[in-house]
Amino acid sequence: MAPRTVLVTGLGGAGRTTVAAATALAATRRGDRTLLLTADAATVGALLGAAPGPGAAEPARVLDGLWAARIDSADHFRTELLALQERIAPALDLLGAPRLRGEELTELPGSDRFALLHALRVAGSGDWDALVVDLPPLPDALAALSLPGELRRYLRRLLPEERQAARALRPVMAQLAGVPLPAPWLYEAAARKDTELAAAQLLIEDAATSVRLVVEPGPAAEEALRTARTGLALHGLRADALIAAKVLPPADGHPWLTAATARQRERIDAWRGDPAAWPAVHELPHLGREPRGPGDLAEFDVPAPGEGAVTGEPGTRAGDPWWVEDLRATDGLLVWCLPLPGAVKGELSLVRREHELLLTVGPFRRIVPLSSALRRCTVAGAALTEGVLRVRFAPDPGLWPKDGTAGA
Repeated sequence: MAPRTVLVTGLGGAGRTTVAAATALAATRRGDRTLLLTADAATVGALLGAAPGPGAAEPARVLDGLWAARIDSADHFRTELLALQERIAPALDLLGAPRLRGEELTELPGSDRFALLHALRVAGSGDWDALVVDLPPLPDALAALSLPGELRRYLRRLLPEERQAARALRPVMAQLAGVPLPAPWLYEAAARKDTELAAAQLLIEDAATSVRLVVEPGPAAEEALRTARTGLALHGLRADALIAAKVLPPADGHPWLTAATARQRERIDAWRGDPAAWPAVHELPHLGREPRGPGDLAEFDVPAPGEGAVTGEPGTRAGDPWWVEDLRATDGLLVWCLPLPGAVKGELSLVRREHELLLTVGPFRRIVPLSSALRRCTVAGAALTEGVLRVRFAPDPGLWPKDGTAGA
């Protein structure tokens, strides 16, 4: 069974790592055997009083019931590239290519996302009651969380399993095609990578997994939260709490502090007044300094994994799935309803390609498969109303079953 998992993200500088550490500490106080994953080992070490372990497979025990591990993207990049080099050694030898050494490898941009997925896969297979993950800022975090599904789709398209079924016929098929077919090791590598990605995707999509958003209450937070709601809904993720961090104390008559406190309070009250979007809003006081040590973390009102309220907006795993309305009797249409709270019409586009729908909303993009019924239809239009994208499908008489039914 997957651990109760909280993925912590938010605006840069708002205190994501602090909230992740406080969440892990709350789980430990509840009695959970807890693992905290982070790329910011220095901050976590200062917060918990002990440095994280070198990787998800070797976490360090930092407190009773609490372990911490570092997501080391540079080390993961070197390890993966050197392993690939060994697998293709015969081809490199044939070309006379010199081998790369670990000390000369420099991490490439984007490798941090793969290191995160690797850490999630390893942690998900461990004996943990709770898992807390300190993610990068939005929207990088959502892009990383959507990566397993996207990469698995690419693998299925480029190296479909059925192409390697008849290995005995490979020489004949290659001669008939006039081009060499991919070597068996390539299919084996793709299958192995698909298994690893599937494990990470399973943890991300598990019902026990939620996202926790951390922001400072201010003007910059509004647009970020609108975008976050849309991205979460598009990828089927759920939020369990909104954390308002660095909340100022009462002003005590100081003019500047009075104005700043009033602006923060206005934002927080607005978030609390919209329970459909943020059913749980927690405040973290500004300490006047950086938090340090478990004692500071214990002062924060942060729920343990599984204790926060969960957004029930349709389209998230906590609410209803995307649904199809059957309007054939009245309008002759099937309408696929995709809730996208916070979406703006000018930032939305969709394209039908064969049996998939390519959906872009602002900075986010997702390719979703169509059900068997919608595959037998043509797109008749779409409209975004009240935060729900309704895509209209007209049944194709040439593809629709003669009895007028089709599996949805």
